[in-house]
Amino acid sequence: MSKKVVILNGSPRKKGNTSTLVKAFTEGAESSGNTVTEFFLDGMEIHGCKGCFGGHSSRECPCVQKDDMAKIYPAVKESDVVVLASPLYYWNMSGQLRTAVDRLFALEEGDGNLLRGNGRASALLMAAEGNGFEDVVLYYDHLMEHLRWKNLGHVLAGGNMDAGDVEGKPEVQEAYELG
Repeated sequence: MSKKVVILNGSPRKKGNTSTLVKAFTEGAESSGNTVTEFFLDGMEIHGCKGCFGGHSSRECPCVQKDDMAKIYPAVKESDVVVLASPLYYWNMSGQLRTAVDRLFALEEGDGNLLRGNGRASALLMAAEGNGFEDVVLYYDHLMEHLRWKNLGHVLAGGNMDAGDVEGKPEVQEAYELG
């Protein structure tokens, strides 16, 4: 059965190693008949969460802030799978991705929780110079538990300093197969 997949790409580089994993995942997902929508977060205007608790999940734009999250909210609401993709920055996701994830909280507020549960699933795609993924995987696993999303797994590609270093490595095939 065809799934609607949303990818939140938190890489600042459109042709970086994280984006290579995203491309492979997308090819795998589309070859299986799924629909993929990617949001390249670095090219979007997304402000940090203000913690105002003013969101209302049933509104077209559930957050009080008016920025490019308005493009992401409807896609996430309709999705079956949300993929979080990021380079590893100081043992965590990039600021671009963390900001978008924080802002998804508006879908949990107000008139009903449209984020948590609902049979949704997620995967984590990451590339890094090093291999210190333990902290970010712990965070991701806790996030999946909180959201009650099925954890489809992780593709963690370490040892990639320069753009293009991940090419030809087994993690690219893993991303394709996960898709």
